[in-house]
Amino acid sequence: MKILQPPFWTEPRGYANGIMTEMQAGSRLLFIGGQIGWNAQQEFETEDFAEQVGQTLRNIVAVLAEGGAGPEHIARMTWYVCDKKEYMESLQDIGRHYREVIGRHYPAMTAIEVADLVEDQAKVEIEVTAVVPPAA
Repeated sequence: MKILQPPFWTEPRGYANGIMTEMQAGSRLLFIGGQIGWNAQQEFETEDFAEQVGQTLRNIVAVLAEGGAGPEHIARMTWYVCDKKEYMESLQDIGRHYREVIGRHYPAMTAIEVADLVEDQAKVEIEVTAVVPPAA
């Protein structure tokens, strides 16, 4: 297994942003730990739900790139949201951010409302599993 840590990002404490493992015939699985809407220096630039989603998705793409993968390799996404109502009211803007960052690739997804996230300012956390074929 290899830890995926984009350069210039602050080192996480107690977790990895991503893990890559080799599979048979050169395929790889990437496990992207829960990403939130802060920047590479672990600072929040917005309180807006949809904007945090956009940053979270950009963070996921950065970790994927460290594993030689892209959004098209995402097989599964799990979204943890603190406020289902805020999530539902932001769907149009969330969709815009999603298409800008991920494109029109729609993996298996689950969204779960949670009581809270570890980082107080975080409104959403997304974890990803990606499958990368040998040619990628």
